[in-house]
Parts: sequence; structure tokens; C-alpha cells
Amino acid sequence: MDFDLTEEQSLLKDSVDRLIADRYDFESRKGFIAGPDGYSRDNWRQFAELGLLAVPFAEEHGGIGGGSVETMIVMEAFGRGIVVEPYLSTVVLGGGLLRHAGSDAQKAELLPQVAAGELTLAFAQVERASRYDLFDVSTTAKKDGDGWVLNGEKGVVLHGDSADKLLVTARTGGDRRDRSGIGLFLVDAKAPGISRRGYPTQDGMRAAEITLDNVRVGPEGVLGDPSGALPVVERVVDEAIAALCAEAVGVMDRMRELTVDYMKTRKQFGMPIGSFQVLQHRAADMVVMIEQARSMAFFATMMSAADDPAERGHAVSAAKVQIGRSGRFVGQQAIQLHGGVGMTQEYSVGHYFKRMTMIDTAFGDADHHLSRVAEAGGLFKAA
Repeated sequence: MDFDLTEEQSLLKDSVDRLIADRYDFESRKGFIAGPDGYSRDNWRQFAELGLLAVPFAEEHGGIGGGSVETMIVMEAFGRGIVVEPYLSTVVLGGGLLRHAGSDAQKAELLPQVAAGELTLAFAQVERASRYDLFDVSTTAKKDGDGWVLNGEKGVVLHGDSADKLLVTARTGGDRRDRSGIGLFLVDAKAPGISRRGYPTQDGMRAAEITLDNVRVGPEGVLGDPSGALPVVERVVDEAIAALCAEAVGVMDRMRELTVDYMKTRKQFGMPIGSFQVLQHRAADMVVMIEQARSMAFFATMMSAADDPAERGHAVSAAKVQIGRSGRFVGQQAIQLHGGVGMTQEYSVGHYFKRMTMIDTAFGDADHHLSRVAEAGGLFKAA
């Protein structure tokens, strides 16, 4: 695989790296979190002005025609700043579902609004009993004339409390764990019958518990086949996992930097602790684990565009396993090498470890994805 960036990709990387370095110091991030939406609308507008919200969308929809590599570049930079704006929920998940499942009319109407920063989205998929299974759906969608009526509850909806529109999975037929009979519906977040309870998550993000009580959706709110949305959902979630892997590399790399800087200044027995060989070895082990994670994040990025769902899913799961293992190791080393200060709210390294932990659990932790790889007989099935 060729991992060299093109000139345009290098310019994008320089731009977003500079933006995060300028705007996302730790103290500024605290202020963003304290805002009414849990993030900065000014930052969101600047992301739009720089074209970051337009990265994966076609030019005819207001985008820049980028792909998984461009998304990787943005997400890795966001990981270094532990950015709290709803990029994953709106651009990667919501925008991905519109790109893959939306009609021409839906894409023409909505994607330019996303790219311009005028529309935020949230993917309402998780239910109390579903755990990591995307096909486990109890929320129902009943046909009513030319529209649908939705009833059910969704949980841990990332940025669901501030989103303008919700993308909701609901069962139009079959039993709770059937792979068929699942539809995808676009719902106005302020529609009658929707109630939202927002709350902060451990990593500084926002999420919501959402109840749908006889929520009416017109035919224009159905994305794709109302009984066959699962393959699209699985594809977009694979793309989101690849994006999270890239973000995790940025998080881990910043934890390493903070730790090495601390080792250069923290003194014990009259000398910097970084001069002790055993601690140098532990810092070197952090580098090795990060590079392993980086390689698998590259792999997931390349494979997330594959059309074969089995091949794509196996590669993404393998990457998620390595990301989880590396993230835990790097985070634990960073906290321990910092000592007590690493556990305080006032110091940033603990917040990076919290975000890394949440990334590990998103869409299946390392153990879950290791089981998926094992069930498939390895990374790829034998020919």
C-alpha cells in the first residue's frame, strides 16, 4: 500500500493540524464543553469555512470529493486535540448514511447543508438490549398511509441532544434480532412525539436518551429500502470505526508527547526521571504500540471503502482490536509515568485516556471485535 499523501492531502493535513494547535489547547477545550451545546458553534463554523465538513461529499453536493484518507487526516488531528464538536456524528455517521442510502433529492437537499455547517445530525441506533449488535432493533415503524409511525427508545445517541435531525433505525418487519425488516428514517429532532434527555459522557462529549412516541415520518423521511437498511448501516459503521481508529492514533500520540515532556522535567533523586533507563524502555514501548496502531488504522482506512462486506468487516475488526490493545497500554503507561498528577481533572493526560477508553467501547470493544475475527477464521477467510 502507498501511504504517501498527495499534495492536496498534505495541504489538508497542514491546515487542520494548524487549526487544532491554534484553537484547541486544554483550557480552551474546557470552555467549549461548558457551552450550552457542549461544543463551540464558532469552531463548527470555522470547520465549515475550511472545508472540513465537506471532506467526504461529492462536489455536486457542496463537498470536496474526498474519501477515507481525507477523513483519516481530519480525525487524527481531532484526536490530538480531543475535539468535542459533532464531526463523527454529523459528517461521518449522518453524512455517510445520507451518501449511501439517500435518494438524489435527499442528498441534494441535505448534504450541502451539512457541508456548510448549517445542519447537524445524530445516529439513533443503540437500544438497551442491543449492545454491539446493529441488527438488534426493537423500535418499530408502522406503515400509516404513505408515511410511517415510529415508537421506541434509543440510548447513548452521540450529540443527540443538540442535533437538528436524527437518523433512526426502526423495525418494519420480522423479529427483534432478524437481519431483515430494518428501515432507516430521517426525523426532525423537534418533531411531535420526540423527547430527548441529554447528558455529558466521561470523555467530555454529549449524548442523549431519546424516546419516540407515535412520531410521524412522511415518505420523504425514508432512506433507501425500508426493510433492507442493515447493509448500509453496517457499511457506514465500518467507515466510522476506521475514522475512530485514526482519531485514536492522534489521542495516543499526544499522550506519548505529554509523557515524554513530563519525563524531561520531573526530577527524582536530583535528576530528570527520563534519564532512568527503565522508564526510557517504557516510553519506547509506547512508541512501538502506537506505530502498530497507526499501521492498522491505515489498513482500516484503505479497507473501509471495500465493497465486499465480509472483507471490509474483518479488516476493520482487526484494526479495532489493535487500537483497543494499544490504547489501553499507552494510556496506562502515560498515567503511571505521570504519577498522581495524571489522575487529576486539572491535567490533560487523564482526559486523553478517557477519550481513548470511550473509543475502545464505541461500536464494539477489542474483545468483541477479536471474537468477530476469530469467528471468521482469521483476518480473511481462506480462498
